[in-house]
Amino acid sequence: MGASALSNTACLRRSARASGRLVVARAAASGGVGAADGSGGAETVFFDGGAHYGDLVANLLLGLTLLWLPLTLAAVSRAFILRYRFTSRRVTVISGLSGADRTDFPYSSVTSVVVVPRFIGEWGDIVITLKDGTKVDLRSVPRFREVADYCRSMAAAEGSLSGSP
Repeated sequence: MGASALSNTACLRRSARASGRLVVARAAASGGVGAADGSGGAETVFFDGGAHYGDLVANLLLGLTLLWLPLTLAAVSRAFILRYRFTSRRVTVISGLSGADRTDFPYSSVTSVVVVPRFIGEWGDIVITLKDGTKVDLRSVPRFREVADYCRSMAAAEGSLSGSP
């Protein structure tokens, strides 16, 4: 893949910091809004947090049964390993025991954002579909409706959102 192909599409690269590679996400030079949004180039954080604590508590209580134990282990790992960050430029998912695994993608690569409420709407999952067809599933996000609306508005400002869900 040549340099011109990279400059024409949004890039999503995943890597582990432990392997010595740096994670980079770039928006297309022609399609990105960048600093033209009036923010002066500063990246502002809208949401930075992990999985909702209610997900962990509910799964720990249900984990007393052997049947629910695998789901409890998944909830514990989400609570201690995952972190989501939505900024004015990109979405970042940080995972791994040391936080070394990181996935970044710009709003210009987002084509749809779908929410799935959990536990009477206290927390929920956000499924973000990217231009290359990749689906990023963010589980147990607190304030998920507000975060999804922000993600939709930022993607619409970039001109990449394909209709409403």
